Amino acid sequence: MSAVETANEQPGADGVPVSDAHHDTFAEREFGFWLYLMSDAIIFALLFATFVIMADNTAAGPGAAELFDLRHTAGETLLLLCSSITFGFATLASLARQDARVVLWLIVTMALGAGFVAMELVEFAGMISAGAGPGTSGFLSAFFTLVGTHGLHVSVGILCIAVMIGQVLIKGLTPHVMSRLFRLGLFWHFLDIVWIGIFSVVYLPGVL
Repeated sequence: MSAVETANEQPGADGVPVSDAHHDTFAEREFGFWLYLMSDAIIFALLFATFVIMADNTAAGPGAAELFDLRHTAGETLLLLCSSITFGFATLASLARQDARVVLWLIVTMALGAGFVAMELVEFAGMISAGAGPGTSGFLSAFFTLVGTHGLHVSVGILCIAVMIGQVLIKGLTPHVMSRLFRLGLFWHFLDIVWIGIFSVVYLPGVL
């Protein structure tokens, strides 16, 4: 590589050098992603606020103490926290240019995320079969909306991870792929933080 080419390279957000020709494109995509993430944070903030307001509106129906199983929720939390760790391992492997390890850790992350969604669906099915569906009370409407929205985001994240695995296998760890992997990691960790908020605001107060 010539000295001119080296001088024209700038580090991307993931630490991978990119040329001046692509730097503006990367910056625009990163800016757009942060706008999306902030809008998502606002949506979840509104859902949290709605749940807090509706938490006592059980309409003489079952409340959190009767419906929530803290051990089940702790299992969900463990799966999602572990998936965030394994995604971190995938990111570290990408910086070391280890394609195979990136794919391996992404597969593990996807499996943990799928386990989380499966446990959430089991919880929803059990509540609905017990007559505690989203139409039973304001409390349950707010609960299903908040937790269901998060679960939908995790499901979309799993699909994105599957696409990312395909890109790594087909294209390798190019600067574009690395940039997408970095943004996907931020999205996944964001969902982890939101779930910690759900666990702390929805489940723990309801049971304790």
